Amino acid sequence: MPTISRAQALAYAVALLVALTIAGRVVLGGNEARPAASVGSVALDVEEEPPRRLVVHVAGAVNRPGLYELDEGSRTDDAIAEAGGAKPKAALELVNLAAPVADGQQVLVPLRGAVAAPGGESGGTAAPGGKVSLNSATIEQLDALPGIGPVTAQQIIDFRTANGGFGSIEELDAVPGIGPARLEQLRELVSL
Repeated sequence: MPTISRAQALAYAVALLVALTIAGRVVLGGNEARPAASVGSVALDVEEEPPRRLVVHVAGAVNRPGLYELDEGSRTDDAIAEAGGAKPKAALELVNLAAPVADGQQVLVPLRGAVAAPGGESGGTAAPGGKVSLNSATIEQLDALPGIGPVTAQQIIDFRTANGGFGSIEELDAVPGIGPARLEQLRELVSL
């Protein structure tokens, strides 16, 4: 092995240290020049999904009855506004304006003095054949159904509010207090 002097070893060590320092700066990209905040501030372009659209039939004492598309989460009041608003003789006190609307629902605005729809008050709760609409009935109309008291009626309303309405009559089975036997009893009395 060749022998090197102390001065040569020191010169090699300094050269090696300088080379490592330069290589470190090249590899790390000169850390002093880059602001620390830019490390965690990467912007992501996330596209939000557009709201689901519902089709609602608005009928009765409104200025422009017909089918209307509304955003999911819309209320009965929004549906009536889309139909040009209520006529002056509309009985809006019979309509739950705050009720959420469901896809395929009919919002019926009665005239003052008109006969109430079968199953209770008017206002979008009567369904074809005099059935009570699960997606728009008031607590009083639900309470009038056999085997449904005020507590279960409120649970039906809570379920439809939390889930955006009933998609099928079979979903009644998911409401506390309604089992398979009660569901069969109600099947012919309710609609969506």
